Amino acid sequence: MPDLPNIHALIVLALTVFTLFLFTRDSIPLETSSLLILILLVVIFQLFPYELDGAGLKATDFFAGFGHEALITIAALMIVGKGLETTGALQPLAVKMALAWVKRPKAALLVTLLVSAVLSAFLNNTPIVVMLMPMLVGVAMRTGVPVSGMLMPMGLATLIGGMGTTIGTSTNLLVVSIAADLGQRPIGLFDFTLPVLAVGSVGIFYLWVIAPMILPERKPPMGDTSPRVFDAYLHVTEESFANGKTLAEVRGRTNNRIRIERIQRGEGLFLAKLPSVRLQEGDRLLVRDTRERLKEFEHALGVALHNVSDTDGATTPAAEGLPLDVDAQQMAEVVVTRGSMLHQRTLKEVRFTSRYKLTPLAVHRARSSSGERTGDLSESPLRAGDVILVQGFREHIRDLKNSGQMLVLDGTMDLPHTHRASRAIAIMTVVIAFAALNLLPISVAALGGVGMMLATRCLNWRDALGALSAPVVLIIVTSLALGLAMLRTGAADYLAQLFVVGASGLSVPVMLSMLMLVMAIMTNVVSNNAAAVIGTPIAISIAQQLGVPTEPFVLAVLFGANMSYATPIGYQTNLLILSAGGYRFSDFVRVGLPLTLIMWLGFSIVLPLIYDI
Repeated sequence: MPDLPNIHALIVLALTVFTLFLFTRDSIPLETSSLLILILLVVIFQLFPYELDGAGLKATDFFAGFGHEALITIAALMIVGKGLETTGALQPLAVKMALAWVKRPKAALLVTLLVSAVLSAFLNNTPIVVMLMPMLVGVAMRTGVPVSGMLMPMGLATLIGGMGTTIGTSTNLLVVSIAADLGQRPIGLFDFTLPVLAVGSVGIFYLWVIAPMILPERKPPMGDTSPRVFDAYLHVTEESFANGKTLAEVRGRTNNRIRIERIQRGEGLFLAKLPSVRLQEGDRLLVRDTRERLKEFEHALGVALHNVSDTDGATTPAAEGLPLDVDAQQMAEVVVTRGSMLHQRTLKEVRFTSRYKLTPLAVHRARSSSGERTGDLSESPLRAGDVILVQGFREHIRDLKNSGQMLVLDGTMDLPHTHRASRAIAIMTVVIAFAALNLLPISVAALGGVGMMLATRCLNWRDALGALSAPVVLIIVTSLALGLAMLRTGAADYLAQLFVVGASGLSVPVMLSMLMLVMAIMTNVVSNNAAAVIGTPIAISIAQQLGVPTEPFVLAVLFGANMSYATPIGYQTNLLILSAGGYRFSDFVRVGLPLTLIMWLGFSIVLPLIYDI
């Protein structure tokens, strides 16, 4: 057994364990946990500076993460990706995919998986999922195909595709940057694309053929969001059941499902909606509901159903089978995403109703055991994955969707698209080309892309700043600080020695496989960025102690930290899919665990073959 490291290394190891514990606490925001760990690191090393052979570690060294190239690159790519999202640059592709679902659903699923994976190799997968979810939900509503068989395979395909390049995920960028900081050969944009293609193709096949078969049919939390809500008048006639009855009796006739907005008697008299109010011939009841339920109320109460005009209050009879009102309201689902203005805030704080002219009706809690729905929303903080059912006019729902600030599912396939979409695609293509050809470092190319997005008005400053996520920034900075502390104090070397001693007698490929499996397990319960940053210096130390190439061990950490398949909390897009598809925690285990085994075994075979170890 290796000797115990110094006291600073032991403190860092304890902080690392504490960090991983905090990241598993759903009740504590990730940014709060990250800031707490960063503060502890700074205070401890300020009070007790670390010195060893002239290579010390002081408190201010931990602030270097705020200016680290990896963080700058990740932030810039998030902003450039936001430009593609807000301009609707990928809309034509989404519309064509939606049409294919109607004609050949099995082939369309394969195309959706492949497109999702390829796009995720160059873009953050969150905007890709945000773009495809409304399309798939709309397809499911129109074709009757269960949406639960579409969303999870699509979301997991983006995680597979994100492994393929250095810019596919923030995890990739962090691992590559840290390895370069530690003196390793810089890893290029496509240097590990080949093993991902080899293993990822098997994973995609599994998601296409097997995953839909083992996924149970789930009902989305809010059901069908496409019904239109109408304003209509119910006229009380002499033969009506409602004639002479109290309001309480009328409501009882409909099992208290009818919602009466107001009672009008004569031209200018409006009665209070008291249970004891007795209705009479000529009264008009203003009701807001779906067409089907309005016709049901008409039959149950024996009243005459009339349309209502918002302009002059005039009414016209509603003919059977004809629309009640061309300006009818709709219902839609708003999914809370990380970085949106609703995340960790209440509807009252963001003035949701007055800002968007939409009425919240209910909420589905993604992380509760029962996924409860409640109508009391104004004071309840919302979290990523929660779904809010809203009601309003079509143009207001469309405006919210086009704003790009929230994920809106309204049962339609129209997506935001502007004349600047082609500019956004061109800018992203230039950024990728310059990085792939090594004409510019990816950090410089991405930052230049931000400038071009702003200059061409594909983005405004509000959108650009809104693309930045405080949790992502703080997690990266804190993870970099922990990684620096583990490296400088010798904690990483100590863990590497423990790993080598524990795996003594095993071959190098098996050790590589074990390291990747540890990362895969860790990334499903804590932040994948934290797992990757902590694991990278340990992987390099292990390779150096074994006297083998370091690159396959670095890639083992990178691939393992990206296998966030088996839990909905493993990655933020999993939470979005959890809500929109009505999945349960066990569904991710059922589909994600076999996928994790496939990818782990695949890379365990491919990496040793490629690197001849």
